[in-house]
Amino acid sequence: MKRPKPRAAVILIQDGKIALLERHRPDKHYYVFPGGGIDKGETPEQAAIREAEEELGVQVTIQRLVAEVWYNDLPQYYFLAQQSGGIFGSGQGKEMDSPADSFEGSYHPLWLPFADLLRLPVLPTSVARYVHDACLSGWPDSPLTQRTATPD
Repeated sequence: MKRPKPRAAVILIQDGKIALLERHRPDKHYYVFPGGGIDKGETPEQAAIREAEEELGVQVTIQRLVAEVWYNDLPQYYFLAQQSGGIFGSGQGKEMDSPADSFEGSYHPLWLPFADLLRLPVLPTSVARYVHDACLSGWPDSPLTQRTATPD
């Protein structure tokens, strides 16, 4: 079993939509922000950029840290990003070929209409709420910082 590690993710918003990964697992269906584990020697920003390429097929420019959420004593960093190249949906990360009935489950990149962000199971819900509110009323000066024992 893989050892958990800190995670970095991107928040990519374009034309009233947000980039997410739709996840299907044997007993679950939910959405997550594109991202993954931070490799040894990588900064959280570098990991977020790499993960956007692997999972979405796009190059991104990091704009700012918008949330740091701790889960099981490990940080998860969420970065507001802007697409700078690539073709959305062409990600070639190893997880992208995983079938829905496998332990890892399937990963499907999609543009979700912003209006659906709070209607669907987007995890972590605290980050989904924060992003939703920030898009409506502006990004706060400081990132969301939260320590939690569950993914919401």
